[in-house]
Amino acid sequence: MIEPGPTVSAVIIGRNEGARLLACLASLGKGLERIIYVDSGSTDGSVAAARAAGAEIVVLDTDTPFTAARARNAGIDALERGTGSDLVQFIDGDCTLDPDWIRTATAFLTQNPKVAVVCGRRRERAPDVSVYNRMCDAEWDTPVGEAKACGGDALIRMQALSEVGGYNPNLIAGEEPEMCLRMRRMGWIIWRLDAEMTLHDAAMTTARQFFSRARRAGYAAAEGAAMYGASGERHGVATTSRALVWGLVLPVIILLSCLVFGPLALWMTIIYPAQMVRLALRDGGSRFGWERGLLLTLGKFAECRGVLDYYWRRWRGHDAELIEYK
Repeated sequence: MIEPGPTVSAVIIGRNEGARLLACLASLGKGLERIIYVDSGSTDGSVAAARAAGAEIVVLDTDTPFTAARARNAGIDALERGTGSDLVQFIDGDCTLDPDWIRTATAFLTQNPKVAVVCGRRRERAPDVSVYNRMCDAEWDTPVGEAKACGGDALIRMQALSEVGGYNPNLIAGEEPEMCLRMRRMGWIIWRLDAEMTLHDAAMTTARQFFSRARRAGYAAAEGAAMYGASGERHGVATTSRALVWGLVLPVIILLSCLVFGPLALWMTIIYPAQMVRLALRDGGSRFGWERGLLLTLGKFAECRGVLDYYWRRWRGHDAELIEYK
């Protein structure tokens, strides 16, 4: 007798994604047990469009601040209230799913019962539109094999989600690595497959968007370091330290040196173009390598601001505010 395969459902989260949400829904195909769309205050008709496409709808209460983690947890709760599923594919509403992904990922999880989360290659839909989109595309190209974390798109065992209590709804960013850390502590494995998974539409065309996203990354790293930095994983510590060194410590040292030794101390600022050159050459010295080197170097100032934002809010006892880039 052939054993039935695991049941798979999908949870989509989004806000005002418009045509991108419709493309996301269409990409899921017909083989899923259930499709849950969790909406975070859309005003563009996304809820009606998702309902017309056959998705079950969860609309988040606007009295509580929106976070991606809160939305994904609402999707998990909706699945648990119904027939449930063995596996859940999380996907952001600005993404489309590769037609072979669910089959590939499900087979891998079936063959590897200790793996809780499997993710694949997320690519940018339009990397040629802007250097900022190309930066995202490069960021998604993570190493294949056992990993520490996944991103927003991943196929996850409901059992593992239940054991760790889902995502931390208080995090404005970095919720996936934090949850994966808790899973790994319980003996679960996170895995990155060499397989196409999703196309993402960052729609990031301005420097302001790029630096807002970098600021959010700095905030998330600082919060992660505050939560787990003293543990063996040193979660978020390296990113936080680099942001503070490049965005605060070195500028202060240069400024103090100028006050003591005069304008000649400005020669120390050469460390920034030197860092840009190092990063560019590390990427092979291509045109994109130089672009990436410049943006990674300048981005440290935005990341530093995010780190300081976190410490300031923590000291003042204020709740986090969502940092959006689009």
